[in-house]
Amino acid sequence: MPLVRIDVNAGRTPEQISSIADAIHDAIVAEYGIPARDRFQIITEHQGGQIIAQDAGLGFDRSNGVVMIQIFTQRGRTTEAKQSLYARIAEALGEQGVDGNDVFIGYVENGPEDWTFGFGRAQYLTGELAVPNRA
Repeated sequence: MPLVRIDVNAGRTPEQISSIADAIHDAIVAEYGIPARDRFQIITEHQGGQIIAQDAGLGFDRSNGVVMIQIFTQRGRTTEAKQSLYARIAEALGEQGVDGNDVFIGYVENGPEDWTFGFGRAQYLTGELAVPNRA
């Protein structure tokens, strides 16, 4: 059950933004085996200059088409699973016209005690929800 924040610069059509969100979700479903309806995404469009994504020393530039992705999920997946997810997301976004140099992913892990889905209860701890299996 990842929570995914997607930040993009203004200028894309609603259909393009939807396709980007779908591509990211489909990649997570495929790689981690989560249910398709286990979808939690926050999509934010920013005016020019509000996303700064410079070179991290890798020798390439990003365009105005950068897609900044933050994935918040429960800890426990292997490094290989994460690497596979990153590659799948980049490939899926490439199919939507997003260049590989414009795909930026930050991955944050936490535990079952860090989630509540409503009513002020940590449902993974109360047993209302099963802790997800690791892919």
